[in-house]
Amino acid sequence: MGRGTWGWVVPEGLWEIAEPLLPPFMVRLQGGGTQDAPDETLFAAIIYVLVSGCAWRSLPPCFGISKSTAHRRFLIWSRAGVWGRLHEAVLDRIDECGLLDLTCTVFDSAHVRAKKGANSQGPSPVDRGKPGSTMHVLSDANGLPLVVGVHAGNTPDSQGLKAMVAGLQTRHDPGNGWHYKPRELHADKAYDQRDLQRWPRGKHIDVRIVRNGIESSERLGRRRWVIERTMSWLTGYRWLNHRSERHPGSYLALLGLAATRCCQKRLSHRTT
Repeated sequence: MGRGTWGWVVPEGLWEIAEPLLPPFMVRLQGGGTQDAPDETLFAAIIYVLVSGCAWRSLPPCFGISKSTAHRRFLIWSRAGVWGRLHEAVLDRIDECGLLDLTCTVFDSAHVRAKKGANSQGPSPVDRGKPGSTMHVLSDANGLPLVVGVHAGNTPDSQGLKAMVAGLQTRHDPGNGWHYKPRELHADKAYDQRDLQRWPRGKHIDVRIVRNGIESSERLGRRRWVIERTMSWLTGYRWLNHRSERHPGSYLALLGLAATRCCQKRLSHRTT
């Protein structure tokens, strides 16, 4: 089936970035070693599952692949770290185009209900104790998702902040010797803890966390609106809206792919 049938699923230019990052196809010893579908088609099928929220077994026939083939390749690529490297590669291109604004980063979390139960999930304190996970997102000043993470639903939101900022600072270009370092960090009153107020300053990052009982989260103004829009982008991917993947690594992989797709759409709009 030609690419025109499903080409709308993959943002322009994303496959060209992803292709060099994919591991070589390995022949399975138990048989079935023939590569029955091109990597490009499998890549599009995985994104289709993410966007539509359909089950792997419900992939439309236009892809010409079985659900087991698509899911197996998704797991192989996830274990190989493809999705994280792809996100970083897209962010690097955005930065080269001058579209990455690290004058300010904004952090927020959202609860995601686990429909079938899952590892790394717990009773939500904000959703009548129903099982689920917490999605963490750190964005730049324009709302581009820089780092994403997942914790159990009963884990305090504040515990994700340090890991996310540290994850951003470990991204670097060995050739140029620079790394992503935000100048400011904004967050709402859910993160108003003494150590979280001090910790970013120890890394020379100005912090703006709303003080609980003293200030209103609305004072974050356009910064708050930006991160809420980013969360809306990500939860708009139906597979992420209700957690169906039992394994946290698989859910995180799809969350990272959604963040990558958001970033690539911004990049493709800039270059058109």
